[in-house]
Amino acid sequence: MLCQACGKKTATTHIKTVINGKLTEYHLCSECAQQKGYGDLFSNWGMDFGNLLGGFIGNGFTSVKAARCPTCGASFDEITQSGKIGCADCYKTFREQLLPVIQRIHGTSRHKGKVPGGSALRVTGGHHQMMPVKESPLDEKKRLLKQAIEKQDFETAAVLRDEIKEMENHG
Repeated sequence: MLCQACGKKTATTHIKTVINGKLTEYHLCSECAQQKGYGDLFSNWGMDFGNLLGGFIGNGFTSVKAARCPTCGASFDEITQSGKIGCADCYKTFREQLLPVIQRIHGTSRHKGKVPGGSALRVTGGHHQMMPVKESPLDEKKRLLKQAIEKQDFETAAVLRDEIKEMENHG
């Protein structure tokens, strides 16, 4: 496929945008992509972040060829090759294939965003109210382990590590 900008070189950068539900695709050579500001974000980091997700997915997964995201049109094979999720709906479409990968990368599949003071905003009856976030016993142990390591209290850290392993294996 030729670059849509210059029409001379092979397109190596493929950009998909979804605006108001309308999918638009751009196919550019590396030079035109650089000129338009679509260079490789991670090229100067010394790591191949583009293949990070693809590497995790590629280990032990068979491709899901038939399924495509209804919003952006990405296939699981494309996600595997690029290491990039097409859009938010890809998480729903490829949930079963992505969950184990996300668990391996992050250690959990449950998102715990940062909230000020360990609280979350709850809206009830039109009123906004800050409510404390309940921490699971396992999460509490992990938090305490991190604190023990930061304080260089390695004996406590070892005990907590063993308790965490026990909790993960049996509960």
